[in-house]
Amino acid sequence: MYTEQDIWIVLTGTGTWFSRMIQYFTKAPLNHASIAFDSELREVYSFGRKKANNPFDGGLVRENLRDPFFYTSECAVYHFRVSKEDYQRMHNLVKEMMRDQDRYKYNLLGLLGILFRIHIDRDDAFFCSHFVATVLEQAGLRPVNKPCHLVTPEDFSHSPQLNEVYRGPLHGYLAQDMTSPLSPSPTFTPVTTKGRGKFFRFGKTG
Repeated sequence: MYTEQDIWIVLTGTGTWFSRMIQYFTKAPLNHASIAFDSELREVYSFGRKKANNPFDGGLVRENLRDPFFYTSECAVYHFRVSKEDYQRMHNLVKEMMRDQDRYKYNLLGLLGILFRIHIDRDDAFFCSHFVATVLEQAGLRPVNKPCHLVTPEDFSHSPQLNEVYRGPLHGYLAQDMTSPLSPSPTFTPVTTKGRGKFFRFGKTG
């Protein structure tokens, strides 16, 4: 019986002044991380802006990547195959947090902690990659060998446990045909270039 499901990690660079400020320190082009529970990126969660025009009002959000704020962003999409039990554990945790959404705040000070490699603790406060790493760790998964509070979006791109399936404009990924079934035993090979976006496709091993 096939007992695995897929988690998707999405890195984006929105080009806002706040994103550019973070990029100044990280030297990485994609400075926002989200976790998605479907390949079409319709159920996506992170810590970020609650309103697109207010970078200071942040917290736990379900993101609409088809919104103009994200749609033209550069992105990288990573696939992570997990057991159904781990998938359900992570999904349940996020849904439970969403039921008490207003309790959670954006941990802006935590970003400073990354620069100085210290843990600036705030109750019920996360930044984007901290949240994604924490959700994964709650299921016993650590694709990045760092404490959750020190994980950056760029760290996910270097994880050997994650497979990059797309890099380019987000709208290029969202426009692709997502109806093909994924192989239980994937390898990743580039199949086409669409605009500046590079797609990868699952193929059977052996």
